[in-house]
Amino acid sequence: MATRILLVDDHQILRDGLRMALGQEVGMEVVGEAGDGETAVRLARQLKPDVAIMDMGLPGMTGIDATRRIVADCPEMKIIALSMYPKASLITEMLKAGASGYILKENAFSSVVEGIKKITAGERYLCPKAASLLAEEYARDRAGAGPAGLNDKEREVLKLLAEGKSSKETALLMELSSKSIDTYRRRIMEKLGVASVAELVKIAIREGLASLDD
Repeated sequence: MATRILLVDDHQILRDGLRMALGQEVGMEVVGEAGDGETAVRLARQLKPDVAIMDMGLPGMTGIDATRRIVADCPEMKIIALSMYPKASLITEMLKAGASGYILKENAFSSVVEGIKKITAGERYLCPKAASLLAEEYARDRAGAGPAGLNDKEREVLKLLAEGKSSKETALLMELSSKSIDTYRRRIMEKLGVASVAELVKIAIREGLASLDD
């Protein structure tokens, strides 16, 4: 049975191009088209397609809002987002809305067929650039948050304690009170799920905050 596809984009030329490309694929059939979000939601309910190719920059109702409504009304339907915007925040927002894939319009014709095959097989699909953007954002977040989500101040406390500094010495070096350092230590241990300073030292060494020679 052919995969039934709904095309949603406010640019007729893009819809024409996608329809032609998909028409050449065995087992794929375009069953409807929409140029705005309201029409997309209505056609999704009426036609019950397997997949919608959803533009994010629609007039009126956005592609993100349309996706939320379609997913709520037709939970079996899969949605691939099409976007001009290479922003990790938009990719994340669209995936949270219920989309199963994200393709930048610069990759539309080369990636959409692969994306449809992936999501109908139960997988997620991101075009290479979208996947790279998410990976870069994750790496930045990890670098900024530190081990297990520690902030910069907590990382510094962990480093000094792992180097063998007492709470009093750490407090002097960081210009804080010993009580504050004890509070930081308890908070760090809770975040990292450990029960002793020895375990903290092991984590600090593993994360490169301290070395065996310190």
